[in-house]
Amino acid sequence: QLQFVESGGGSVQPGRSLRLSCVASGFTLDYYAVGWFRQAPGKEREGVSCMNSNDAIVHYKDSVKGRFTISRDNAKNAVYLQMDSLKPEDTDVYYCAAVYAYRACSDYAPHDYNFWGQGTQVTVST
Repeated sequence: QLQFVESGGGSVQPGRSLRLSCVASGFTLDYYAVGWFRQAPGKEREGVSCMNSNDAIVHYKDSVKGRFTISRDNAKNAVYLQMDSLKPEDTDVYYCAAVYAYRACSDYAPHDYNFWGQGTQVTVST
């Protein structure tokens, strides 16, 4: 069974950190670009960060540059999103995803992605 299981969401105060994890099973993550997306109720899913399979291309949404870091561990078939200096506007449901990419990962829209995690809630508030 092909699965992409997320963990690590939660509620934190502004300025704190969270680390999201996503572990793939049933497929090998090595050959896929990976991405993190977020979505608020009633809004479209937006890309937060992505990384190509060879790690040569890494992309961040402008509002998270310098605060979020995407990484992957192919030995563990996992991808991570380290989120530092969190702000209330980062509150959303976060999704990991994987796409078999022939171009830069930032060229792919959400509907292009092949596998999705179940989503995890991140809430930043006082």
